Amino acid sequence: MISDAVKARFAAEVAKYPADQKQSAVMACLAIVQQALGHVSVDSEKEVADYLGMPQIAVHEVTTFYNMYNQQPVGKYKLNVCTNLPCQLRDGQKALHHLEHRLGVRMGETTADGLFTLQQSECLGACADSPVMLVNDRTMCSFMSNEKLDQLIDGLKKAEAP
Repeated sequence: MISDAVKARFAAEVAKYPADQKQSAVMACLAIVQQALGHVSVDSEKEVADYLGMPQIAVHEVTTFYNMYNQQPVGKYKLNVCTNLPCQLRDGQKALHHLEHRLGVRMGETTADGLFTLQQSECLGACADSPVMLVNDRTMCSFMSNEKLDQLIDGLKKAEAP
């Protein structure tokens, strides 16, 4: 399932650690799997575990602890809206509900066209900028009013138009 090119990337991460501590590369290896496959399946967890010489359950514990690892396929754009207390007090829940209505999905679901997966997130560390969201685990969006949320969705949809 995991290609030789992916395993070469694993090797580059493992090389950053002493030989007896290659398990330290588990998070990097999971991120590489997700970049390559779109999510981290149980089968790919096993391959990472075998590669790093660690129990599969230990890899699964990492995958399930961090919400940055997708355990199921997700849309092209994963939208994580912070709903922790500081963002809640500054309309984080309102932003999540607006996106649910706008996209026609509930939190945790993916739109029928496969473009958007909507998730709630724990603290993103930008409380002063709330409500905040993270797009594809990489791009932080701050002060997300309904208008800004609509602009973001429209812009992402427009980028997909032929």
